[in-house]
Parts: sequence; C-alpha cells; structure tokens
Amino acid sequence: MAGPWITLRRLAIALPLVFAVHVAEEGPGFVAWFNAHVEPDITARTFWGVNATAFVITLIVAVLVAAARERALVLVASVWVGFLMLANAVFHVVAAIVDGAYAPGVVTAVLLYLPMSGLWITAAAREVALPVAAVAAVAVLGGIPMYLHGYKIVFEGSRFF
Repeated sequence: MAGPWITLRRLAIALPLVFAVHVAEEGPGFVAWFNAHVEPDITARTFWGVNATAFVITLIVAVLVAAARERALVLVASVWVGFLMLANAVFHVVAAIVDGAYAPGVVTAVLLYLPMSGLWITAAAREVALPVAAVAAVAVLGGIPMYLHGYKIVFEGSRFF
C-alpha cells in the first residue's frame, strides 16, 4: 500500500516556495506598515536582509529534511516551522485584528502558513513515530521568540532588533 500523498519530503521541498510567496505578499507594504507601528523604523534593506537570511535557513532545513528524516532533525526543523510559519501567522492575524485592517502578509499567513504548519506537524509526527501533541509542542515552543517579538510590535510599538 502506498504511503500518504502529503509527505514530510514534499512539505520540506515546498517550504521555500511557501516562504517566498509570503514574502512576495508582505514585501510591497510591510516596511511602511511596520514603521507606522514601531519606533525606531526599519529600512527596506533591513526587511530584505532579514528575509534573505530566513530564506537561506529555510532552504537548508528543506534540503536536510528532504534528504534524511531522522527524529532529531525533524524536531529541529519543526522548531523552525513553528518559528517561521506558525508564530509568524499568529503575528499577522493578531496584527490585522488589532488594526481592524489588512496587515501585509496576513493573506498568505492564513492561506499558506497555517495549513503548512498543521500539515508539517502531522506529517512529522507520523514519519518519526511521535505523538502529534509532542511535535505540536515543539513547534509552538519554537515560536516563542516570534510570539514575543510580535507582541512587542503589535501591543507596545517596539521591537527586539
């Protein structure tokens, strides 16, 4: 019997594409949105530099997981997915709710990041024989820095970096 269609390998290969689509939505308006909320301002160069670094890390995670799915590697990758996608999606959704308006990146956060996070957690648990709750906990805990940073942005008008 063939395995499920949604495999960790396929999800890993999709990670950089999902990230790139999110940044493409976010890019045109995020710096202005951010600067309207936070002091001190960021520059477009800062925005693109942070995202280029995150893209490289995402590529590395994708290649490693696509090549070998050892439990420890999958859990580390789940930390990254929790930080980059799950927590970032929560940030965008909360920001849009608090603003009562579009927050650049919220559409792909809801349509891509949240589903990818759920699919990742489920596939990771299945493929490394761990409870879904354990992998979900790893992903949620991995997002703590982003949750804190997002809180500072949305509710305090400040930032960590």
